[in-house]
Amino acid sequence: MRATGRRVAAGVLTVIAMLAMSACASRAGEWTDQTYTIAGGSPTGVYYDYGGRIADTMSEALDITMQVEQTAGSLDNLRRVGTGEALLGFAQADAAADAEMGTGAFDEALPIVAIARLYDEYLHVVVRGDSDIDSITDLAGATVSLGARDSGVNVIATRVLDAAGVDIDTVDDPQLGLSDSIGAMRSGSIDGFFWVGGLPTPGIEELAATQPVRLLPIERTWVTAVNERYANAYRTADLPVGTYGLTESAPTMAVPNYLITASSTPDAVVRDVLSTLFDARQRIATQVPAAALLDRRQAIFTSPVDLHPGAVGFYRGMRE
Repeated sequence: MRATGRRVAAGVLTVIAMLAMSACASRAGEWTDQTYTIAGGSPTGVYYDYGGRIADTMSEALDITMQVEQTAGSLDNLRRVGTGEALLGFAQADAAADAEMGTGAFDEALPIVAIARLYDEYLHVVVRGDSDIDSITDLAGATVSLGARDSGVNVIATRVLDAAGVDIDTVDDPQLGLSDSIGAMRSGSIDGFFWVGGLPTPGIEELAATQPVRLLPIERTWVTAVNERYANAYRTADLPVGTYGLTESAPTMAVPNYLITASSTPDAVVRDVLSTLFDARQRIATQVPAAALLDRRQAIFTSPVDLHPGAVGFYRGMRE
């Protein structure tokens, strides 16, 4: 019996060693002992939540140290990735296109590329339930946060206001991020706020559960006007019934969201990121519903932002 027990124990140790070797062998890239960073966003938004799950999953799967960092949003994320401060980051398609071309908020082009189209983000314009603000055109003279400085929210907010014919100088904008906007809504110090994020955005979901709020409609003609003037990165969409307690769908606009990296990131590292991301997609989706929207057939469509060569090779391999 003792000999049998020793043989079983030895077999178990062998299996464990083989699994460990297999895990190491599955890493295609040259990873070091440095701490890798994902540029996330507001801690009450989908970016940060999704980024944290990706960081935990990659740390475990690849035996590396990865963490998510709180940021101001897309513009901040693009700059961090472009300067090498972060390995990965989330960014809206419109902001990423501006960064790649060196236009809009970017004085020069950044060396960034996309590795996956993750999901579409939706414009939320949130006002108090008892507010007399019924349209974007009513925002003149109101105190409304157009998003934090260096955020993709601010980019879209200013473009939509322009399309609706609202002079941005007539809006009292405290430039708050999502967390601070929610806090200001609770205290009654602002009339509303803009946000662009996945569905549902956790912080807005919690706000809607504790006090009456409404979401302003975005007219189709405004979406068309924004597309004609900028990167044609937007589409008309609807916030579905049930989201944040909505009793009827609300027209809005959506913009694709990309996972980005620097153009200098090695192909093998990108393949490791994507392999881990797709393998863990369903598990991450139990905590972050937007993760379920990652689809290999749609992930390649990152226009007008270039797709990293390592990502191109990965997706081709998935089809074989």
